[in-house]
Formats: sequence, C-alpha cells, structure tokens
Amino acid sequence: MSGRPPHETGPHWGEVGIHGVHRFREWDAVATVETPGPDGDELELVALADGRVLPPEAASLAEHLEHARPFRARAVRRGERLWAVGLRAIVVEERPEPGDTFERLEADRVVRGRRLTGRLWELERSRL
Repeated sequence: MSGRPPHETGPHWGEVGIHGVHRFREWDAVATVETPGPDGDELELVALADGRVLPPEAASLAEHLEHARPFRARAVRRGERLWAVGLRAIVVEERPEPGDTFERLEADRVVRGRRLTGRLWELERSRL
C-alpha cells in the first residue's frame, strides 16, 4: 500500500508540480526607455561608476536608466524610439591581468574575469 488515503486521486509530482522549478533571476531591474538610442535593434552596455558607458554610443540609452552603477544592461528595440532594457549590478575592479578573460581560485571561491577596458575587469565570484 502506498500510504496515501484512498480519496487522494490526483497525480503526485513532488515539489516541482505543475508550475516547474523557478529559474534564477536574470535581471536586477527592467525598464522601458524612450530615446532614439544607437543604431541597431539590440545592444549590450556597461555603465561604470565614473560615468563612462561602454560602448560610448550607448550613453544616450544609459543616461535614462536609474540604477546604481556599475551595471551591465541588455537593450532590445521595441519601436522607433522605445527600448526594453534588463540590467544587473556587476563588480568592477582594476587589475593588472593579461588577456581578455581569466578564471582562478582565490581562497574558497572561483573568480572569473572579463576585461572591460584597460585595467578594468568585470568580476564574478562563486563559492566552491
């Protein structure tokens, strides 16, 4: 016998159930921005704490985003002047690393880096 009362006739999917397992949150904030913006229909940008925007042609779009810097954003054009934007906070540090990317162990973490410009790196730290 399964241990279920006889009146329980529905399926037993466990914790996943009908709705599935929630995905991790991809964005810290989302926004709709009205500006002509740069050419193209999609772009990624990084807004640095010192006010710079990478690439510089995305500055007109970044100035409409009210979020603490630094952040990385992805924008998709939704009309002639309308953009949908998702953004997330990032960690930026100055480092003397060679190359464009790196991955290394530091204490109990894996640190991944992606060069933004010059000696500035976007870092991601994950616990082991």
